[in-house]
Amino acid sequence: MRVLLFSILLFSSFIIDAKTFQVGNNNFYKKIKSALNDAVNGDTIIVEKGFYKEGNIVIDKSVSLLGKDFPVLDGEKKFEVLTVKANYVTIKGFIIQHSSYAVLDDPGGIKIYNSRYVTIQNNQLFDNFFGIYIQESKHCIVKDNKISALIKTEQEIGNGVHCWKSDSLQVIGNNISGNRDGIYFEFVTNSIIWRNISCNNLRYGLHFMFSHNDSYITNIFKNNGAGVAVMFTKNVTMMNNTFENNWGDSSYGLLLKDISDSYIATNKFYNNTSGIYIEGSNRLHIEKNIFEANGWGMKIQASCMDNYIEKNNFIGNTFDVSTNGTLVLNTFNENYWDKYEGYDLNKDNIGDVPYHPLSLFSVIVENCPPAMLIYRSFIVTLLDKSEKILPSLTPKNFIDNKPLMRAIKL
Repeated sequence: MRVLLFSILLFSSFIIDAKTFQVGNNNFYKKIKSALNDAVNGDTIIVEKGFYKEGNIVIDKSVSLLGKDFPVLDGEKKFEVLTVKANYVTIKGFIIQHSSYAVLDDPGGIKIYNSRYVTIQNNQLFDNFFGIYIQESKHCIVKDNKISALIKTEQEIGNGVHCWKSDSLQVIGNNISGNRDGIYFEFVTNSIIWRNISCNNLRYGLHFMFSHNDSYITNIFKNNGAGVAVMFTKNVTMMNNTFENNWGDSSYGLLLKDISDSYIATNKFYNNTSGIYIEGSNRLHIEKNIFEANGWGMKIQASCMDNYIEKNNFIGNTFDVSTNGTLVLNTFNENYWDKYEGYDLNKDNIGDVPYHPLSLFSVIVENCPPAMLIYRSFIVTLLDKSEKILPSLTPKNFIDNKPLMRAIKL
């Protein structure tokens, strides 16, 4: 607390004597680097509309760099455009484009190195190797930016927002497209991803790895190569997101691999190969989600246990659920299944007959994918009807004991 108070007081002292520098053709300062050279902590640099080719611009002071009418900072495919190596920096209102390409250095349109309280807001980043790259930093905000790139191979393009080994980040309201991954978190803790649109990226709309105690809320992930992946992580909250049109042989709306103790609720899974694919994950609470018009609503592998799946709507999926084993250590309860054909004599909205959502044909397809060629045949319908009456190959305890008669309104 004392350290934080001292930092605030110190930064306040910068503001008292702050100056404003104007950069543009009709001003004393023609170049941003010249204004940065004369500025001190707490100053503001306003850059007028224009085209600026100044190589790599390094911000190593606590300043605000503000664009007027979206001036263009161009890296000419040779330089990292903006490099931040100071605390309390704001970058706002620029078009930042054409950074260099380097696999070892990972240059970006904006790259933040070991800094605190940096705000990147309302910028347009185009055709950079990495859009915004944050490493070993804390309390940074990336808000209301448009980040787009030209889709290439995975080796030729980086991520839209790339965050590594950082804490307490806020990624809010950005529109991200055309990158390798839209948003990438690795070793990032206590952070939030909120109200972003991540579409048409080559690989993932969002990619989490080893990033604990984070939340992503009210985002849209659409038309990405493989949807969203959350891996090797615990204590994640995923709420009110939309996963849509993520199609491919190995694609899904949401991949959960080796995660635990997490909460997944009120999300919408539309038109994905698999709505959720769960592998090696434990103690997940999955509730009040909509799985609609997917190939598979949910694939939950036999390596998962102690997961609780309740009050979800499964509507119009080719297969509602699938698994690759006979051991069932997860609980399904009070979900709505549009394929349920039971009855409700006491009108309490809970079916009087338990429901086995795992179809025999889904088990066959799991073990032999080419069997999908006969999906529409009469024999498949006959197999599934017979299995529901006399279960033989599907696990008996893969069951929803209280299936809902009506879909939940979310």
